[in-house]
Amino acid sequence: MPTAGDEPWLDDAAGRLVRPFTVSNGRTRPTIALDLMSQVMATGVTPLGYLGPEHTQALDLCPGPVPVAEVAAHLKLPAVVTKVLLSDLVDCGALAAKPPAYRHIPTDRSLLEAVLDGLRRQL
Repeated sequence: MPTAGDEPWLDDAAGRLVRPFTVSNGRTRPTIALDLMSQVMATGVTPLGYLGPEHTQALDLCPGPVPVAEVAAHLKLPAVVTKVLLSDLVDCGALAAKPPAYRHIPTDRSLLEAVLDGLRRQL
């Protein structure tokens, strides 16, 4: 259960009082490769040691598969900071990450040529 001190410091006029990179201890690179469309999901494992309130909020957002971009939007943090937080949770076993499922769709040459012709007519 979060306590009053676990919520982000907000000011109505100024917004977030704690700068985003303070949340990640100044780290700008996650320990694992996460795409904005990577799916993260809670594993049920309780993280050992202290994690910040943003870690707890991120974990609470992931009962089922959720894209990294959606977590960042809910946390109102830059994507790179969110990726660092999520990688911390993956490293301690509290989250599982799955790369996005991109499907390779063969491109029809005639479609590309029609698009190119249309662009040329516009110029």
